[in-house]
Parts: sequence; C-alpha cells; structure tokens
Amino acid sequence: MLFIIISISILSLLLASPISGSSQSGSINVWPMPRNFSWPEPQANPLSPNFNILSPDHRYLSSAAKRYLHLILSEHHRPLVNPSSSVRVNTSAPPLLTLAITVADLTAPLHHGVDESYTLTIPAAGGTAHLTAQTAWGAMRGLETLSQLVWGNPSLVAVGVYVWDSPLFGHRGLMLDTSRNYYGVEDLLRTIETMSANKLNVFHWHITDSHSFPLLVPSEPELASKGSYGSSMQYSPADVTKIVEFGLEHGVRVLPEIDSPGHTGSWAAAYPDIVSCANMFWWPAGVDWGDRLASEPGTGHLNPLNPKTYQVLKNVIHDVATLFPEPFYHGGADEIVPGCWKADPTIQSFLSRGGTLSQLLELFVNSTFPYIVSHNKTVVYWEDVLLDDNIKVQSAALPRENTILQTWNNGHNNTKRIVSSGYRTIVSSSEFYYLDCGHGDFLGNDSIYDQQTGVTTKDGGSWCGPFKTWQTIYNYDITYGLTEDEAKLVLGGEVALWSEQADPTVLDARIWPRTSAMAESLWSGNRDDKGTKRFAEATDRLNEWRSRIVARGVRAEPIQPLWCIKNPGMCNTVNSLGS
Repeated sequence: MLFIIISISILSLLLASPISGSSQSGSINVWPMPRNFSWPEPQANPLSPNFNILSPDHRYLSSAAKRYLHLILSEHHRPLVNPSSSVRVNTSAPPLLTLAITVADLTAPLHHGVDESYTLTIPAAGGTAHLTAQTAWGAMRGLETLSQLVWGNPSLVAVGVYVWDSPLFGHRGLMLDTSRNYYGVEDLLRTIETMSANKLNVFHWHITDSHSFPLLVPSEPELASKGSYGSSMQYSPADVTKIVEFGLEHGVRVLPEIDSPGHTGSWAAAYPDIVSCANMFWWPAGVDWGDRLASEPGTGHLNPLNPKTYQVLKNVIHDVATLFPEPFYHGGADEIVPGCWKADPTIQSFLSRGGTLSQLLELFVNSTFPYIVSHNKTVVYWEDVLLDDNIKVQSAALPRENTILQTWNNGHNNTKRIVSSGYRTIVSSSEFYYLDCGHGDFLGNDSIYDQQTGVTTKDGGSWCGPFKTWQTIYNYDITYGLTEDEAKLVLGGEVALWSEQADPTVLDARIWPRTSAMAESLWSGNRDDKGTKRFAEATDRLNEWRSRIVARGVRAEPIQPLWCIKNPGMCNTVNSLGS
C-alpha cells in the first residue's frame, strides 16, 4: 500500500503553566463518546514533536491527515479540568511517534450507508499507534478521536487506549436555511468543519425559499440576479464546488434542497407568470387563518397548471443535480397553503371544474419526481406531501424505493406513520430538533407582546417554542415506539436552523453546542452500557467539548457557568424538578 508520510517538526516547545481546577475521576473527554472506549490504566505519554501520520494515498483522506497532523501538533488544548489529576503522566516514557492508517476499501464513495467504523489502538509503550478503517470516511472519524486524546503544552497523549467505534445512524445532519437571511461561504465552511469534528455527515442546505433565491443556476441566471438579495448575496457554481469539495475533505455530504412548489415567491422576480399569489400580503385583514396566503410573510407557490413552470424547474433540477454529486435531492413539497393556489385565476378555473388541490399537487409531483429520479437521485420530501391534512398525494405517486420523507411535526407519531407505511425517514421533529424556536415571532406589529403581567405567550412567543435546550435534544429517542423493522427505516436525524431570526452574527451560538448533543445521541446513543440515560455524565464532557471548539474558533454558547465545571457535581440536582 502506498503511503504518504506527512511530518511536521516543532523546533521548540514552551513549558505549559499549571492548569488549575478540581480533579475529575477517569477524566477523558471525547465527543461524541465512542461506542467502545477501553482505557484500563489511564496513562499519558509525551507526543513526539516529530509525530507523523502515515496515510494511504486518497484524495480526501490524505488532505484530512495533513489537516489533523497540523491540529494535533499545534492545538495544545488546555482542558477545563486537568486530566493529569486522574491520569498517570509519564514524561520519561517513550513518546508516540507515528499514527499508521490502514483502509480496506479506498474506493467507497461518501454516500448514505457508507461504513464509518474504525478502530484506534494507542500502545502504552509509545512508538506507533494504529488506526484501521473499512473506508476513508471511517478513518476521518478516527482522526478526530485521536485529536481529542491529545492535550497540553508540551503535548501529552492518552496511551494504553483501544477504541472501536461506529455510528448508530447513517444520517446525522444539520439543515441550514440560507434564503431568509444570507450566510457567506466562509460561514458555511466553518459550519461544515465543526460538523465533521462532531462526526456529523450531512449538511442539508435549504438554499432557496420565498424570501430569496441566492443560488446562481447556470441555465436560469435571472432567478438569482432578480430573486436574490443582491449580487453580493449569491452562491456561484464555483462557490458550490468549493463547499462540496470542502465537505468531502471533511467527510460531510452536501444535500441540496430546492423547495417547491410552495416557498417559491422569490422565483416571481424572474418569472412572475409561473408563481401564484406572489408579492401579496400574507394574511389579509379580516381573513380567517385557514384562508391565509402563506404561513408567514413571503408568499408564492409555483403554478402546476402552467407548462412554463416545468421548463424552468427542470432546468433548475438539472443544474442542481449536476452541481451537487450527492445522491439525495431534496424537493421540499411542504406547507402548501390552499389560499395561495386559490388566489390564482387559472387554478380557480381548474377547481370550478371539479378539480382538487390535492390533484394539483399530484400533477406537480408526477411531472417532476420522475425527472429528479432520472438524474440518479433519491428524492427527499418533507412529510407534508403524504401526511398533510388538506393537500397531499396518494402513496402510489411516491415509490418507496426512490422516496425518503423527512418528518417535522407531531414527534414520534408522524415518524410512526411514515415508517409503518414502508417509507424511509429522516427525523427533524420541531418539538425537539428545531434550533430557531423560542426567540419570539418576527412580525413587526404583534400585539401579543403588549403585556404588563409577565405572561409568556406560547412558551417564548414562537410557534415552536420553547427554546430547545441541549438536554432536550440529547434525550430525544428518534425510534421511540417503533418495532424493530420500523426502526430500520429511520435513516437518522437532522437539527434545523430556520433563519427568520438568524444570520452570520449568531450562527455559531444558535447551532453549537446544541447540535453536538444530537451528534452524540445519533452516533453512540444517549444511554450507558446499562441502558441508563447518561445526560448527567454528558454535561461535564459537553462543557469540555464546547471549550475545545471555542478554542478552535467556533463561537459556541456556554451551557453552564464556569464555576460548575470547577466544582463538579455542585450544579446538579438531587430532587425532581418536574411538576
């Protein structure tokens, strides 16, 4: 096997100042917790200043090895609680000189279901550690684990360690909405990099919506030139290539979503004739909620009766399928609002002849679904396309072998409905996984906030309030109540950040470290080997992990005062706080 030897020499190392803090029994902080972590005699040896990584020649693994080598040698992480108080440090022991990586299958692509398992062995006698994986993507996960086992200045590394690791769920993702507010390319790259550190593997990019169309589609350039917030708030094909390649270098798939037929008001700037109810006020005065034109400001649905709709949309689908090699294509199909389609004269005529809105949606799906599949894509839709109370298609329109449904309403109930119907699902329950909740609504003249009694409307004033704490996310079991066969249809989960009230200034804090909580829950679970929920133990590790990613440049929000970390156990409760 051909190896690339990556070596960096450090000419001098400064002695570290003492790290103050209380001791922590068996202190070792790896996030997410590996499935099997054996360290029978906690010991740390020096890491050689000439430490190097022997990596197979692989386009993406080679760059990852180089990146991790630099991180391992330069990070000099200072834990909040000094591991040396519970770990025997042997500075005179032989240093760890090398990590040798062995990969069985270097051709496996980064697709859903790829083997991400790895084993990591770090001998107590120093010398060479071994990282073995079935695929390059599993080896990347092992490199992250090794990086978290190194700390201090001069660097120490945990030795006498054996790790076997593999994720419980193959789909572990984050959805980010870049239509309501724009995020620069560097924001997206930083997010993907932090996802990789948390062993997440899917960046679900909700690119377009009614508010803006920031993606420059080569065959339909006016969608962005007229529908974006401006030329400085667009993603070019070169930007997409950069983001996709960066994702591959970090073991993260980039899954595009072009939502339609709803959430398409921004298309009207270029093609007003194919969009129903565009630029109309979302909820006119005196109109019942059921007759609104949109569920929030920003109206517009593509008109399934206009042939030009499909000319434009198929151009978009073709270009997006070409720009993004990811085998999944997210078509949206959520929140079809009856009032919007009913406001269109051509649709009014269709309905007057006995047609239904569900037939209209089915016409749209039948006209676009096969075209997406023809590009060798599996189609992901939001659950509404099958489960909506008012407008939905028959299951015959959604072949199970080509369809995945992403659930976001009614928690476990809708997950059960989807998998019991034989469909694969991705879980994004708004009750647990929506990161934007609890910050209030964004309407400018909402009288519900004119209160003098201190009453909190709707648990924070947003439709999906309250705020989802990291514990809420960590403790959610996405296969709860399912049979063994039904649980096999749950591909995994995604947290979601909708951007009505988020932009680059708050991005990191909205996402991290709450998304880290889901990352561990979907990687190794939220229970210990006895089946007990481990959120109490996870608190200390998450504090440490948050501190580490902050040092890596991520502005993650704190989960506790620093005092709690310095005084282990003092911030817990021994009484039930439930009602």
